[in-house]
Amino acid sequence: MRYLIAVLGLILFSFQVNGQLYMAQNGEVSFFSKTPLEDIDALNKQVGSIINTDNNEVAVQMRVTNFVFPNKLMQEHFNENYLESDKFPSATFKGKIRESVDLKVPGTYSVTAAGSATIHGVTRSIEIKGTIVSTGDQISLNCQFDIKLVDYKIDIPKIVFAKIAEVIRVSSKINYVKK
Repeated sequence: MRYLIAVLGLILFSFQVNGQLYMAQNGEVSFFSKTPLEDIDALNKQVGSIINTDNNEVAVQMRVTNFVFPNKLMQEHFNENYLESDKFPSATFKGKIRESVDLKVPGTYSVTAAGSATIHGVTRSIEIKGTIVSTGDQISLNCQFDIKLVDYKIDIPKIVFAKIAEVIRVSSKINYVKK
């Protein structure tokens, strides 16, 4: 009898929670470095994310090795020398949307998420401004923000210092479905 009550409780709880979650498994995050000598860009199309509309919490996680560069040598240097992907395989953001928005109501919302980003094993507070478009059953999140390499202890050798920007522009487009 206790087992049956426990199973029913879990089913009811998961049904209630699932009605408040939007999930994404194939979000896109890209970055761009512009210098007078060289532009560097990469795209990761395997970004996972969850938004909980009940408490406005948002979480994003990606594997660093899933960034694809136009030049394979750049990709190799990025993973081995700069982000040290073997040691620090993922990058994350955990935070909360500050504005009180009902994402179950269709519309376009300007939002700010405040939380912490972990990159290269370093966690720092960050604030990200973006736009959410909601249809009620699906939402799309778009944002752009800058990352200073020094803030995340990403060292650039002096020999290539002029080819890599000290501040990197990060852009994301994540499409969520209601779970």
